[in-house]
Amino acid sequence: MATHRSSRSGVGVSFRVLGSAVSLAVFLCLTVSLLFTAHSHSTTDTHGFSNVGYGLGSGRRSVLAMKSDPLKSRLDQIRKQADDHRSLAHAYASYARKLKLENSKLVRVFADLSRNYTDLINKPSYRALSESDSLSIDEATLRLFEKEVKERIKVTRQVIAEAKESFDNQLKIQKLKDTIFAVNEQLTKAKKQGAFSSLIAAKSIPKSLHCLAMRLMEERIAHPEKYNDEGKPPLPELEDPKLYHYAIFSDNVIAASVVVNSAVKNAKEPWKHVFHVVTDKMNLGAMQVMFKLKDYNGAHIEVKAVEDYKFLNSSYVPVLKQLESANLQKFYFENKLENATKDTTNMKFRNPKYLSILNHLRFYLPEMYPKLHRILFLDDDIVVQKDLTGLWKIDMDGKVNGAVETCFGSFHRYAQYMNFSHPLIKEKFNPKACAWAYGMNFFDLDAWRREKCTEEYHYWQNLNENRTLWKLGTLPPGLITFYSTTKPLDKSWHVLGLGYNPSISMDEIQSAAVVHFNGNMKPWLDIAMTQFKPLWTKHVDYELEFVQACNFGL
Repeated sequence: MATHRSSRSGVGVSFRVLGSAVSLAVFLCLTVSLLFTAHSHSTTDTHGFSNVGYGLGSGRRSVLAMKSDPLKSRLDQIRKQADDHRSLAHAYASYARKLKLENSKLVRVFADLSRNYTDLINKPSYRALSESDSLSIDEATLRLFEKEVKERIKVTRQVIAEAKESFDNQLKIQKLKDTIFAVNEQLTKAKKQGAFSSLIAAKSIPKSLHCLAMRLMEERIAHPEKYNDEGKPPLPELEDPKLYHYAIFSDNVIAASVVVNSAVKNAKEPWKHVFHVVTDKMNLGAMQVMFKLKDYNGAHIEVKAVEDYKFLNSSYVPVLKQLESANLQKFYFENKLENATKDTTNMKFRNPKYLSILNHLRFYLPEMYPKLHRILFLDDDIVVQKDLTGLWKIDMDGKVNGAVETCFGSFHRYAQYMNFSHPLIKEKFNPKACAWAYGMNFFDLDAWRREKCTEEYHYWQNLNENRTLWKLGTLPPGLITFYSTTKPLDKSWHVLGLGYNPSISMDEIQSAAVVHFNGNMKPWLDIAMTQFKPLWTKHVDYELEFVQACNFGL
């Protein structure tokens, strides 16, 4: 029995050994087969041709390779890289446009790169790869596709690296431009608010000036017999054409007195000078008292109200008729900051003085003074520094208006005062014609009547009812009315800008016959320029009790 069990045990061991040997042999056979197949594919890939001698077609793979499908995932990865870099190139092109690089080659380069990726992916042979199933992907085509994608990626990255500095600089420039734009927006807003505030400061009546007018009016009411000229025959000198006549239209008592004081002080023969002062009804009493309080070295002064000239009514004067318009009144009286500053360029045209007929009386001089041949018009913000009788000796050459021209370079030309997009303005006037200044104008009234200048003024003023030919004011219609009838005067007769230009030289001022405080910084205001203000204040009648009582000039 022991012998039998021993023999059975030996047979079992022999079978187990034999089984292990068979298994090992099978494993070795499979391993050799796999190694041979891998070597065969490696040889084909390396030398670029298929192993036709072994009966293997192009692109054939082993069963194990087909099961794992590495080429399909590789194709997806290549396509993803191509898409990613195409998007990157497109993004850089868009960013270059945003940075305003349209004129640089970077935009075109990145746009071309993006387009090249699209063209490559859409190439028929490569598009077929993505449309093929896992068993029919051509590995050679896939490798060629991968090669071209890598070449484009290399170029894309190189271009991006080279363009980085340019993009960084452009980004800094763009940020700086954005900052400048924001600052300019703030500056524009501040300018609008400043213009509005300046307008208020310039056109408000100072307390001292209001006080002076009230005290003078009080004196007029208290002693009417001393200042009332009604019923008295007019002085013959007021209509004597042989004398030197001046026209001053103002509602500012102290300003009008300074004009007369300075003119009389510098006149060689003051008794030959006649001053025609015209104001409104409200300030008439104060003006009458002011010019009765002192002797003007024999000079003759006439004070009248604009209402005394009965022909000046809305049926005859276009401006008076237009001032009755609701739209025009709204334009003037709009008091909301955001609305009142819509047109900052023409902010000055919202000046309430344009509502006053006083500002337009200069166009009616021949009718106001029918017996005179010549007259000198003076604004109330001027100071006379020399004897002006030399103006009456000038040969006017048949012209109507003697004025100092203000143009230099491209500034103060007709184009700046009128709307040359309007066909009528464009047809009649030269945009480069030189402008001149109001403030001191010598008028030949005989030539005025002959040329019918007032009728010309009415014609154009009626056409401009809707302000399509020019903005408001008296200079544009003056430039139009006296377009071909103005004689240029020497610049030393009239120096302008003391109300806005601090750079005027004192030599130029001292040599001027008349200095003009045109601008917002009038000499009777706190905002006046200190270097010029003494030219005006030295002609103020500080010795008068009414002026002292109002603390004027303090």
